Amino acid sequence: MLPCSTDEAKRGACLNRRLTLLFSLYALLPTLVVPLLLPLSPLWGWLLLPLALLTNSWWAFQHEAMHGLLYEDKRINRLVGCLHAIAYGAAFDLLRWGHLLHHAHSRTRRERSEVYEGERPSAAFVTGYYLRLLGGLYWAEVIGTLLLLLPRKLLMELIKALDRPDNVIGELGERLLEAATLHEARRDALAVLLFHTVVFWLYGEQAWMYGLLLVGRALAISLVDNVFHYGTALDVPRQAMNLALPAPLSRMLLHFNLHGAHHLRPGLAWWQLPAYHRAHELGFQDRWWPALWRQLRGPIAAARLPVAIV
Repeated sequence: MLPCSTDEAKRGACLNRRLTLLFSLYALLPTLVVPLLLPLSPLWGWLLLPLALLTNSWWAFQHEAMHGLLYEDKRINRLVGCLHAIAYGAAFDLLRWGHLLHHAHSRTRRERSEVYEGERPSAAFVTGYYLRLLGGLYWAEVIGTLLLLLPRKLLMELIKALDRPDNVIGELGERLLEAATLHEARRDALAVLLFHTVVFWLYGEQAWMYGLLLVGRALAISLVDNVFHYGTALDVPRQAMNLALPAPLSRMLLHFNLHGAHHLRPGLAWWQLPAYHRAHELGFQDRWWPALWRQLRGPIAAARLPVAIV
């Protein structure tokens, strides 16, 4: 394969085109290729394991589309984002607005999943925390997508019932209920339902294999979602941890581990983050794997969190 241009902008565009091809193949492997190979030998099912392990790399690719950074042409950026979101299992606008609201509210009362007030957390809070951490976040995205197919009036009532001061459901609902957005989100939701129904049908008696892939995907997405913020200071949405990883793994994740740099400059493309991270001497606040497992310690009292350094 020919090398990309040395011009920074052209090089970035070239890299993103190659990533689109790579991750499109990634999306097709478990949904079309593997089920067609299984009649030859069930051993082809083992291919799903490395695909599950690469979930967060795929998420990082979609994340670029959510920020409008994959392609300069907004229509192409959105088209690629929508197609991959459907294969992922959720409506693009639900994912996009959910992530943008994360940038707006991270570590505020609306978005600090591990933090509780008072001396000890309730049993319901602890249960909810671990359910979210161990796969629940992904399943909430999938279920939320399918709920978009409900009549608009019923959807409004459901959003109103679920909205609380400690979540972003109300704000997310406001954006998704806009006529044009809801129309496109419902189109995506219908595509998600039809696409994954067909995939399960293609697997036939081996459908449990695809089900296990989705369980692995849910675990990978949910474990990483809050890892950059767990135990950090409150009320500083632009602060997050940069987590150390060997260079090859950082590139494999599209430098998503440089999350602190991303929160400071969300308009930077994935390939620009390492230079920004080095130039501003942002350092690393922890290592990837220890930070990931630390979340299993559970909820943290607000009073025990460090004071913000602005």
